[in-house]
Amino acid sequence: MKNKSTILEKALREGRKTLSEYESKDFLKSYGIPVTREVLVHSLEECIKATHAIGFPLVLKGCSPSLAHKTEKGLVRVDIRNEQEAILAFNELTSRMEGKEKDILVQEMIKGTRELVAGMTRDPQFGPCVMFGLGGIFTEILKDIAFRVAPLEKQDALDMTQEIKAHKILGAVRGMPAANMDLLCEILLKVGLIGMENEVIQEIDINPLILSGDKPVAVDALVVLKPAA
Repeated sequence: MKNKSTILEKALREGRKTLSEYESKDFLKSYGIPVTREVLVHSLEECIKATHAIGFPLVLKGCSPSLAHKTEKGLVRVDIRNEQEAILAFNELTSRMEGKEKDILVQEMIKGTRELVAGMTRDPQFGPCVMFGLGGIFTEILKDIAFRVAPLEKQDALDMTQEIKAHKILGAVRGMPAANMDLLCEILLKVGLIGMENEVIQEIDINPLILSGDKPVAVDALVVLKPAA
């Protein structure tokens, strides 16, 4: 895990508007936000080594700061169960990626059907605002989200989790355990803290934030930087 300031400084030095998925989650991890176990690889040999380090089943993704919509571009392979499938997926993904950057993210596959979203947007008037809601493919369709202006207290975070229409999925349902609300609230507090401490960050999008058992884990994330003055 890199120092959080180093991650931002590198992106700014390169004149970038976004962090890659790997950089975004590395940055979130530096604040104690739980993220998937993953390795960024540059070659097939590194990929095979990473698959054995993490263990199957796996997800492989194309990874670059310019890739904001990997699924739509066919750059995600899920439920990879052995080395042969990993080799096939690596070769397919690198052949589909354009330009010189052909890094691949080898990621543990998080099992969980409850998908949430958390994030931050910097409002011109109110400053950093924290967002929480129903995630996955339904985020833009249902728009079941709640907002609070940072900094947050724990009660603010708890209130946000209860404001969404789908709040009952956070309880014990269909044999699944209730979400760890302490950890979920801590994530929202830390997202607000990131916004307060890093003026250069314009947006954070953690989607999906999957409940793996009772634990929320950031499976995908994007950090957007403010345009240069």
